[in-house]
Amino acid sequence: MKLVAYDVPNISAARNLGIAQAAGDVVAFIDDDAVPEPQWLRYLVAPAAQSDVAAMGGFVRGRNGISYQWKGRSLDRLGIAHDLDLHPEQATVLHPPKGRAIKTEGTNMAFRRSVLVELGGFDPAYHYFLDETDLNMRLGRAGFATALVPLAEVHHGFAANSIRNRERIPKDLFDIGASWAVFMRKHLVEAEWKSQWKRLRSEERRRLLRHLVSGGLDPIGVRHLMKRLDQGFAEGSKREISPERIATHPVQPFQNFPSEKKQSVLIATRPMRFKRDLAQALSRVKKNEIVTLMSLSPDARYHRIMYHSEGIWVQKGGLFGRSVRSDPLICMTTRSRRVERERTRVGKQRGLNEE
Repeated sequence: MKLVAYDVPNISAARNLGIAQAAGDVVAFIDDDAVPEPQWLRYLVAPAAQSDVAAMGGFVRGRNGISYQWKGRSLDRLGIAHDLDLHPEQATVLHPPKGRAIKTEGTNMAFRRSVLVELGGFDPAYHYFLDETDLNMRLGRAGFATALVPLAEVHHGFAANSIRNRERIPKDLFDIGASWAVFMRKHLVEAEWKSQWKRLRSEERRRLLRHLVSGGLDPIGVRHLMKRLDQGFAEGSKREISPERIATHPVQPFQNFPSEKKQSVLIATRPMRFKRDLAQALSRVKKNEIVTLMSLSPDARYHRIMYHSEGIWVQKGGLFGRSVRSDPLICMTTRSRRVERERTRVGKQRGLNEE
């Protein structure tokens, strides 16, 4: 592993430092508040076998470990994302029409290193927010294809930071405003800036008012955040924009590391046996196995999935409870059928279907 010290709050510059160190043909990105499914990287980089694919993006699950935060999306010329209707499992290679791009989520994406070098990597003018959107727009403009890979999944937890708290309530909008200003200067004609900023500002105000109604913000907080948004936009309107240069050759050569195929197992348990079976799961993790521990209670509780600190995938919920949003509130079934259904749902991502 290569570790690079960097303490400046600029995600684009940090990504570029990583690219400079990366010596593989493909560079993958994931956030520090995200956990990948065991087969994530295998699925994510597979489309790179096609010579026309320059970028790859996967799907992102939210805090309950089941509902999707983001799936496949495209970008219009204003940088606004729109949902795509894609095959639920197969990778789709997309060539966006002129003026549009394919969205890759910052917490789950990969690119050919040679293309990142050609395009100058990420633009450090984006300290936070829109960094990958800007790269996506440049990829589309240059005519590169992007593959969206549904089975390349990560679980994204939204850890608290200087921008938001754990409940995703904003703490500061300065960088949001600054990044939108940079984006407009790079991708929109000047005559569009005023109307676009008015629309984006109204959207941010509506978002803050929703938090005000729910009790997450008070009126003073709303006014302060809107002021910071405007200050950020003003600063971003004059922020220096200059192309980054990524070294053609990495700082250090590629470092091989040993890897071996791991067995993936599912242990079905009940609340009364959970502690005992958790101990069994821990012992199997120490044997280098991928372990899913599924605890089904005799009720209709909603299901949740979490990644245990000791390296176990833990799913808890009622035997008759809803896991995916399309399920009925009460799912009448038998225990064996429910276990098999949930096993099938996560099997490919977790390697449960492999011998």
